[in-house]
Amino acid sequence: MSQSVVLDKEAAPAAGGRLRGHPWLTLLTVAVGVMMVALDGTVVAIANPAIQQDLHASPADIQWVTSGYLLALAVFLITAGKIGDRFGHKTTFLVGAVGFAATSAAIGFAGSIQQVILFRVLQGLFGALLQPAALGLLRGAFPADKLNMAIGIWGGVIGASTAAGPIVGGLLVEHVNWESVFFINIPVGVIALVLGLLILKDVRAENAAKSFDVPGIVLLSGAMFMLVWGIIKAPTWGWADPATLLFLGGALLALVFFAIWQKYAKEPLIPLSLFRSVPLSAGTLLMVLMAFAFFGGIFFVTFYLQNVHGMAPVDAGVHLLPMTGMMIVGAPVAGFLIGKIGPRIPIVAGMLFTTAAMLGMSTLDIHSGNGVMALWFVLMGLGLSPVMVGATEVIVGNAPLELSGVAGGLQQAAMQVGGSLGTAVLGAVMASKVTGVLPGNWQAATGGPLPAGPDGEQLKQAAQLGIAPPNAPQGIADAVHSSFVSGMGVAFVVASIVALAAAGLGLLTKRGANETGPAVHI
Repeated sequence: MSQSVVLDKEAAPAAGGRLRGHPWLTLLTVAVGVMMVALDGTVVAIANPAIQQDLHASPADIQWVTSGYLLALAVFLITAGKIGDRFGHKTTFLVGAVGFAATSAAIGFAGSIQQVILFRVLQGLFGALLQPAALGLLRGAFPADKLNMAIGIWGGVIGASTAAGPIVGGLLVEHVNWESVFFINIPVGVIALVLGLLILKDVRAENAAKSFDVPGIVLLSGAMFMLVWGIIKAPTWGWADPATLLFLGGALLALVFFAIWQKYAKEPLIPLSLFRSVPLSAGTLLMVLMAFAFFGGIFFVTFYLQNVHGMAPVDAGVHLLPMTGMMIVGAPVAGFLIGKIGPRIPIVAGMLFTTAAMLGMSTLDIHSGNGVMALWFVLMGLGLSPVMVGATEVIVGNAPLELSGVAGGLQQAAMQVGGSLGTAVLGAVMASKVTGVLPGNWQAATGGPLPAGPDGEQLKQAAQLGIAPPNAPQGIADAVHSSFVSGMGVAFVVASIVALAAAGLGLLTKRGANETGPAVHI
């Protein structure tokens, strides 16, 4: 289906010898911007233990450092995509880059865990502006026959920044402080701004929406907030508690009303006609399940490496390199393969590799060696690459060009919702298992019961992060660490089941039906 695209007038000069609008330089620019988002994810994972100790954060608080950011992304991504479709992806991208860098600086200056969480939420909102705008700019800059490769290289660059995050973050946490891991986003943001002003050419469809579906935004945002909040609080409140049921039921009701409203809205936030495409629907749900398994499972790995194995932050970052390194290599290769044979086979194979990696991670214990861990990390990195590239192609390629921003937002929202739910659900599974096995392990190690009252609760909360009491005898430390690993093992088993379900969904995917290159009018 041919689409007409309007470019901004200040970008109008012909391409001969000019940088503005060059496809590969556009790819470089958007990769630098989105690099901040990818870098931030792994940097924060490494910094979480230091933040927890320095600010005396509870396990729930430290989960919100991750979940609050992911939730803000999830809530705002589709709206951000609509903003890009309406006002142009270039402007949206530049605002996102500047805001992300500014909120990163604010996190570095924060003096309490509450401030960190607040600014992480704001950071997530600006990150939401960046990601669908980047995909919209790529789709407008590249012809159809090169789009898969561009997305693959883009994914590889993001993988490289993901790989650099643990190393850079580990070095900064170990030799400077945790605040410095957020300050590194400032120069990256400045580079993205300068490149964006010099290179990016705004691309938007002529028939893009001219207004915003405010009721739809409110309903969808409220639904996602209530869903994730209810799941995160359920372990504390109890799954059958009226408050838990109120939030989960409210989320379901808001989603129902959202779907009904989309049928009658003049310019709906998410036109339901998008989901008439089975591949697009399957690709969206696939992203949810993939992110559920990956983000939910990987949340515990940094605590396992640092608190159970006693690694320094930089050492923990080095141990994650086999996974992120494989993502660097795998993303461009996946883009090439998908361009040749379509997304279905690479996606299904990738999710089967991820399932095997998750099952392997569930077998780790407190004495597992580096070789065993590296094997599962390599397999996970190889498995995730074709899924991220392929599902992106399926979702964005099966949407009409005037909804490219919404499709990009939908793809990223699916990933962030899945990540938030995965962190919350698997965190609840983990907490339940640790709480169940810790008293028995403690009894076996000490010959006495786990302390009652606040002291016992504090021990349980620390065990959920793999933290043994200071200067504890080896037997007690092993009891705490074994309890943590038991919980992590159950969480990874659940993640593997979700990953296997995602592999089944991959069978429903196919190459984008709307991939034909846009007819560009300058």
